[in-house]
This record gives sequence, C-alpha cells and structure tokens, in this order.
Amino acid sequence: MKMTDQARQVVTRFAPSPTGFLHIGSARTALFNWLYARARGGRFVLRIEDTDRDRSTPEATEAILNGLDWLGLDWDGPASSQFAARDRHAGIAREMLASGTAYKCFSPQEEIAAFREAARAEGRSTLFLSPWRDRADADHPDAPHVIRLKAPRDGKTVIDDAVQGQVTTRNDQLDDMVLLRSDGTPTYMLAVVVDDHDMGITHVIRGDDHLNNAARQAQIYHAMGWPLPVFAHIPLIHGPDGKKLSKRHGALGVGEYAAMGYPAAAMRNYLARLGWSHGDDELFTDAQAQAWFDLGGIGKSPARLDFRKLASVSAWHIAQMADADLMTEIAGFLALTGQPALSQAQHNGVLSAMYCLKDRAKSLPDLLEKARFVLKNRPIDRDEASQAALTDVSRGILSELTEQLQNDSWSRDTLEVILTSVAEAHGLKFGQLAQPLRAALAGRTVTPSVYDMMLVIGRDETIARLTEATAPAR
Repeated sequence: MKMTDQARQVVTRFAPSPTGFLHIGSARTALFNWLYARARGGRFVLRIEDTDRDRSTPEATEAILNGLDWLGLDWDGPASSQFAARDRHAGIAREMLASGTAYKCFSPQEEIAAFREAARAEGRSTLFLSPWRDRADADHPDAPHVIRLKAPRDGKTVIDDAVQGQVTTRNDQLDDMVLLRSDGTPTYMLAVVVDDHDMGITHVIRGDDHLNNAARQAQIYHAMGWPLPVFAHIPLIHGPDGKKLSKRHGALGVGEYAAMGYPAAAMRNYLARLGWSHGDDELFTDAQAQAWFDLGGIGKSPARLDFRKLASVSAWHIAQMADADLMTEIAGFLALTGQPALSQAQHNGVLSAMYCLKDRAKSLPDLLEKARFVLKNRPIDRDEASQAALTDVSRGILSELTEQLQNDSWSRDTLEVILTSVAEAHGLKFGQLAQPLRAALAGRTVTPSVYDMMLVIGRDETIARLTEATAPAR
C-alpha cells in the first residue's frame, strides 16, 4: 500500500554549495524549510552540495554552518556531504543503464559543440539529440562515454508546484541530460535527485532559479519509479530598486547582518516576512511563525530588501526580548566583531539600565551607544556636540544643580522637582537644561532620559560627573 503524503513525516532540506558565505537569500530558503518542518513535527536536514571540488572549501562549509548557527536554525542529524555519496549516485546511473532508462553516449564534446554552433548559425534548435540513444551494445566502441537519461520524446512533464502552480514543459524541449560523466563522476542533476530520494525528502523548497531543473529532475524520479516530492519554488530576493540582489545593494551575507548587530530573532522575523505573509502581520515570534507558516502564503513576485523595515523589526524584537537574553546577544555580538567583552561591572551596569535602553534601540550597537553612560568611566570623553553644550553659563547652572543634589533623597520624583525648579529659576525650558546635563553625564547629547541615567549610576557618580564637567578648564 502506497503511503500518502499526509501519512509521511515531513522532511525538508537545505542544500547549499560551499563556495562562499551564507547568502541572505539562501538563509531565507533555509528558514522556510526549517519553519515548514518544525511546524509539522517533521525533520529538517542539511546537505552540503560539495561535488564541485575546485570551488568547495572547508572554510566555506564552516561559514555556512556558522551562519545557520547564528540564525538559530538547528538541523536534524549530522550535515551530509554530497561528494561522499558519489558512488551511490554512479550506481544509480548504472542501474538506469541496465533497466533501459539510460544509455551510453560516445559523442565527443567537440562534435556536440560543432553541432550547436551550426544550429545557432542556421537558426535551428541547439537541443542535441544523441545518435547513440537507440544503438545496440554490439555497436558500441571501446571508447570514453557518458551515460545519458533516455528521456521521453513525446508528451509533457508537469510539475504541480506549491508556489508557482502547474508548470508544464514539453518533453521535446528537453535533451537527454548527462547523468554520469566520462570520468565516472555523477552530475549535479543526478546527485540531487538521488540524495533527496535517499534522505526521504518530502518537500523541496528552493529558489525559483531552480524551477527549470524541476522537470528534468522529475524525469529521473519517473525513470526510477520513485515518488515525486512536493516542489515549492520561491521567488528570489531583489534589492530596493527591484533588481537582482548584488553587492551594490549592501550586505549579502548573513554574517554581515550579525556584525551589524541585528538580533537573530529579528532576522528570522524579517526573512520570514520577506516573500511570505500571514494576513497583515509584520511582527511575530518564532512560535507564531511556526504556527502560521505554510507554502500557500508565499508570493510569486520577488521580495525586496528594505533596510528600514529590518531596523523596525529589529527594534521591536529588542524591546520584546528578556534582559538576560539581550545580555547574551550583546556578548555574542562583541565576540563576533572582535570587541572586548564587558567586565562584570559593565555587565551589571548595562543590565540595570536595560529598562531605559531597549525600548528605542534598533540594533545592538545602537543599544550599546545608549548604554555608554554606564559603560564609560571618568574622565568622560565628550563628542563635539556635548562639548559645545557645556558653555560657561550652562556650567554655572550645573554647579548650582550639583549643590542641590547633595541634600535631597535620590528618587525620580525628587529629581524631577529639583531639575524643574533649577530650569525655571533660570527661565529655561527643561530641554535647555537637559542638553548640558546629558553632556556631563554621558558625553553625548543623545542619551536615555537624564532621570534614568542619574538613577542608574547613582548619586555619588552623578555628582562626581557633574563636578568633573563644571571644573575650570586647565
């Protein structure tokens, strides 16, 4: 009895080629596969397609693994190597040869190239039809050869794609593709089908740049009598200008986004929404994404990268995140970017200030900049704007403020009364007092609330910084 799709455990895969960093588009493909499997109690497996030995490197494989780890996409079982299964791939080609669904082709590359060149010149189809397709074994020379698929010449190959809909290809538009090269190595087209079958892949979710491969790969499935997986070809990511994503649009690798200080949870949210939708929901947790994700929510048009929207998503996740989790994110970010780890005192200071840091921070560097008032020790280094805010007049007012702060209790209500009264006594709006006060406490003119800073660093440190800021220049 044939097992139905409903009865089979969902198994998805991410199958990158290790030729560089983990591309942001590939990361989204991995995320979609991960979400689909995790939401259905299925398995998500990782296969490194390293058959191109000249381009595949251990360093590139490591970069992919690191990118997936950072993004928080865990896979089931060890990562597999496509190259390691090359004997299995070759065995399937020979099995097809024995069953009559493949054949030996002795046409040399020079002959095929000459045919295509002449066909182009004459305006004919360049589809190569091998003269060896129906030749008897007795006619075969003792010469190098490839093994080709004996593809159907008539009819159509139909792919019921879960995203693109029904995609039909006339079989007379497809050639007898090479399965095994003359040196005995399998081609990618054969390897990917054999691997997907052997790994029990039920859903092939990948970029629509592979859509043209689906019909050709389906013919291998049919030749072997294997059930087809569900194909779902997702549109690629474009830049803000609607053109194919490239270096001119900015960061392409997941590692670059990690180094820019976007939390992994924010990247998962943003990438999930990039080409997939659940109503009008823009901001959601992993649990919600897994509960909602389905292939029907994927659009057919290319998604556009939008850094402003990413910053907005990142800000929401930072605000929602538990303080302890944010401290872990900060530690990872500092290590990734080669910055010194926080001392215990700095860690404790940032943790105590987190309530006034995370609500408006769009990234981890943004949060750390807001936290500089608790990270820096005296003497406070001040930027140009904060230096300009410390005029002779403002220094005099801060000196007066310092005296009043020494004689009252240290609470927000008391601080509000003191600062408001000092500002009013000098005919100032509160913001006019707050600017030099920010400069004195943090060395910046853009900071958390002056009340929050004073409460976090405490009375003694506040007075010490004000004293430092109002001291006569040497």
